[in-house]
Amino acid sequence: MILINLLPHREAARKRRREAFYAALGASAVAGVVVAGAIYLWYAAQISGQQSKNMVLQTEIKLLEGQIKDIANLQAEIAALRARQQAVEDLQADRNMPVHLLNELVKQLPDGVYVSSLRQENQVVTIQGTAQSNERVSELLRNLGSNSPWLTKPELVEITAGNVTLSPRDQRRVANFNMRVRLLRASEAQKAASAAHGASAPTAGASAPAKT
Repeated sequence: MILINLLPHREAARKRRREAFYAALGASAVAGVVVAGAIYLWYAAQISGQQSKNMVLQTEIKLLEGQIKDIANLQAEIAALRARQQAVEDLQADRNMPVHLLNELVKQLPDGVYVSSLRQENQVVTIQGTAQSNERVSELLRNLGSNSPWLTKPELVEITAGNVTLSPRDQRRVANFNMRVRLLRASEAQKAASAAHGASAPTAGASAPAKT
């Protein structure tokens, strides 16, 4: 027997396909929302973790900044203590500077040169006096510049001609001079002596005769 289906099977198939499409579309939307939610939660967790790390870093940075300030204060205190120590050492060494000044002047003054005034300001000494001639003044400058371990950088400020009356019938021409010289501290004199010794040692070795 032959069976004939008179129902609208094409429309029923289309309806089933449409329902399946909508179901797949809904499932895809749900899956997309789930995936998007999972991605959002993952990113939110990452951001929260990074923010926590940033807070820890900021706390550590503040601690380090405080330690750096403490170190800077300690360095400033150390520098101040060293400056005070150096000042005390300089004062102790400077107590003997007038003695060295007078000793060196006695040693370096040529014959025919007389000192009438001495004035010291810090390490600069101003010398005023009278010499028998300009050559005597030049000799004094040379002695102060090269022969003294405590005096350096002599500078002639002024030299003028003058007369000295020894008796009513005896008048002599003299040179009145004004010069400046720098008085070295003990530490500076020691450094200069060490440098001069180091410079002279190779020269002495080079001048020794070779053995044959």
